[in-house]
Amino acid sequence: MLPATVSVVGLGYVGLPVAVAFGKYRQVIAFDVNASRLEELRLGYDRTGEISTEELQQADLLLTENPADLRQASIHIIAVPTPITHAKQPDLTLLLKATETVGKILKAGDLVIYESTVYPGCTEEDCAPLLEKVSGLKYLKGTDIGSTGSNGFTLGYSPERINPCDKQHTFTTIRKIVSGSTPVALEQAADL
Repeated sequence: MLPATVSVVGLGYVGLPVAVAFGKYRQVIAFDVNASRLEELRLGYDRTGEISTEELQQADLLLTENPADLRQASIHIIAVPTPITHAKQPDLTLLLKATETVGKILKAGDLVIYESTVYPGCTEEDCAPLLEKVSGLKYLKGTDIGSTGSNGFTLGYSPERINPCDKQHTFTTIRKIVSGSTPVALEQAADL
């Protein structure tokens, strides 16, 4: 069963298909910082070619650039690009900005799932401390009780599996691998 509200942060070739897939079942807070991208999506146009006008119109998406709208969700999926620098190192700039944005609205009991491609350890070593710092909440992991602690949040990871322009192997037809920082977080991510 899907949670009442999910947010997707980043509406590119990965985030938009994720938002639309969940938007077929529940309202999704679909967040992006690019106002022109949001306007195109409102008009039914996806410049990446991943989603048709019909699919966009059928999905229950609150397309927004207002971070306060993210408060409505209890599960936040971060799906922003993680390009490689000229020195062939991961550029985490957008990932960390998105993490900070979510951290500012994070509530106790929320689950943050990273869909962005990152190196092993990035979620726990770079993202979790930033979420703790910005939110003032505790990162629950391992044997911490549940995911609804009065002062904590949990993390999940579900690596992107979008192959651009591949209409056969889409987000809704591929097998996803998920993880969670606690057993409850893992169950939530798997159920989602």
